This record gives sequence, structure tokens and C-alpha cells, in this order.
Amino acid sequence: MSKRVGIIGAAVTPFKGRWQEKTYYELAQWATREACKDAQVSIHDVESAFYGIYNDIFERTCIPEHAIHGLLGMQNKFGTRISTGGATGAYTMSAAHAYLAAGRFKTALVLGVEKATDCFDFASMSATPEVIKTIGWSGDSFFEQPIGWTASDSYAEVVLAYMDEHPGDLKPETTAEISAQLSRQVRTNPYAQRQFDQVTREEVMNSRLVVYPFRELEICVYSEGAAALILAEEETALAISRNTGKPVVWITGLGEANEHSFVGKNHKIMSRIMSDYYASRRAYEMAGIKDPTQSIQIVELHDAFVHQLEISMAEFGLVPPGRADALIDEGLMTPGGKYLVNPCGGLIYCGHAVGASNVMSAWSARNELLARGLHTALVHGTGSTIAQYTACLILEC
Repeated sequence: MSKRVGIIGAAVTPFKGRWQEKTYYELAQWATREACKDAQVSIHDVESAFYGIYNDIFERTCIPEHAIHGLLGMQNKFGTRISTGGATGAYTMSAAHAYLAAGRFKTALVLGVEKATDCFDFASMSATPEVIKTIGWSGDSFFEQPIGWTASDSYAEVVLAYMDEHPGDLKPETTAEISAQLSRQVRTNPYAQRQFDQVTREEVMNSRLVVYPFRELEICVYSEGAAALILAEEETALAISRNTGKPVVWITGLGEANEHSFVGKNHKIMSRIMSDYYASRRAYEMAGIKDPTQSIQIVELHDAFVHQLEISMAEFGLVPPGRADALIDEGLMTPGGKYLVNPCGGLIYCGHAVGASNVMSAWSARNELLARGLHTALVHGTGSTIAQYTACLILEC
């Protein structure tokens, strides 16, 4: 019989466009130290480590976890690394949960860290072209990468197909209003890259076009930072909870799915994010959720792009397909609405430190559950070519 697993500690470093003064070693140590402090445990009491580090090229080493393992105080203990594109953090939490639920360990560190903008392009004298090129190596390196594949145009393919299928949805004024709302929500997140970057709907709509239909203020920003969780199986978690006085936030459901990387017959359905659909349904089933619209209160989802945020909410079953604009039109995610969506500002305003991003989302969901006295949250990560990977977690308090 599998054991219950819960979050007993969590922390993030500030997310920044560039951590000039810190290596990823130091960011990893910082997040780990603060997560242990939050759980009131010593790193010596943590039995295993699960590292979410997306991109070897960002870190300039093929095994980026090998150096930080000992620096964190985890020498001679189990440690493994997960890399699944933008879903790296969510898959890392899933892996740690599996080991704890199986009884292999009583406690685990989940650490996500990334130094994306250490990349640099000397032709433009900026990081951006090199970051984009580095991410391009995550896709098909035989055909698409050599002709300029990027994350933005990959997701745009899905969005444009969805808009062909549902021509009245994802209206520009709605996607712009969602971005503006996220910019207001981020004001309360002191760790966010864009904490004081508040914008209006009109400013979003007037921002430059990056890849149609994405505008500059509707897409995530690449970041550097780290996020960490301390997980424990039930008996250990409850003992630590009694010591800290903080309730355990239980991971009651998990689901994962990897779509086909290519489009065509028996391959990717371009107008859908089926990985979101299957992963969320598997998480609901494990958590015993029959109707997510009646159960889910907080959604911390991977908003690489606002349009994808809307499609993901439909794939989760929280709004009907083709009516994702109801999030704004019917007030479902506006202040006081049915769902609290990305209260931390999401990847667009808090920042996208890829391996750390979904771990940051879990940190935020846990904070909101405890602070607001709510009960159920959905945490989501998606990534790679045309939203190939998805992992979802249900958190309950």
C-alpha cells in the first residue's frame, strides 16, 4: 500500500533576469537552506534529493547536479536529475513522490534551479539569441532546429490550430486582460522578476508582436533562480507538522502524459494539448475528484503564453473547450471569481527559471492554501515541442 506524501517545507530565491553575482551552485544552496529552515529540519535529516535542471547548456556542464549534491550536504545519499523541458519541475515532484510513496525514503529534497541567461550571443551582445538557440536544441535537431525552431513558434502552432477550431475564442482583448490581471497579482510576490511591472489591457494589446498571435506582454520571461520543497511520507510529515505548527499540504493526485512530438495521422492533434487533458484526468482520478469545477480552487499553471493558459484551463475541464474566454467574460478568474489562477504572477510575471518554475508554482499554491484557508489546488507543468510533456499535481490541505 502506498504511503501519503506531503509538503512540509518550501522556499524560493528571488527570480531575476540575470543573477550576475551568483552561480547556480549558490542559488541551489540558498533555496535548499530556506526550505529546510521552513520545515525546521536539518539537511542531514533529508534522505534523498531530486534535481530539476532543464538544460545542460544553460549550466555549462553535462551533469549539473553532480557538483551541487555535495555542496548541499547530500553526499553519500541518493540523488537523481529530471529534465522534461518546461515540465521539469512538475516531473521532478512526481518522481520524488513515487519514491516516498513506495517507502524507499521518508524525506526528500526537490530542488529546481536554472541559470538561463548565462548564455550570451556576441553578435548581438545580448543573451536572448543564444537562449533561444539553446532551447532550440530541445526540439527535433534533424529537421526543425536547423531552420530556426523556437518555443514561441512551436506553441503558436497549437494556438493557431485551436483558433481555427474555435474562431470566437481567445479574443485579443481577453488575452490582454488576463496578462494585465497577472501583472496586478504579482504585486504581492516579493520574489518575482517583474513584481512592479504593472500593465493595462491597452498596453498589452499595443506591445510588439513576437510571433503571431503572441505579443511581448503575453509571453513568459526567462529567469534565473531556484525553488525547493521538502517532502515527507505521512508519519514523518505529521511529526514535523506538530513541531512547526504548520499543516501538511498533501499531494493527493498526480498525472503525467507525453504527446507525440510530430504532427500528423496518429501523431499530435494540433488544436489540442492532449498531454494536459490526460495528465489532469489521471491526477483527478488519483485524488478522487469527480468534478474539477466543484473541487479546484487554486490553479498554478505553466503559463508560457497567455493563450496557452486559456487552452490549458479548457483541457483541465475548468472551462468548456471553445469558451476559454469565460475566464474573463464570466469572471471565473477575475478577483473574487471561481478560480484563483497564478496568484504569484505565473511564469509571465514571476519569471520562468525553467527547472525551478513548477516548483515555484507548488511553493505558491501551498502558500495560498495555508494563508487563505482553502482546500484544493492544481499545480501544472508543460513543456517541450508543441506542449509535448505535462505533469499535474493535486495539493490538498
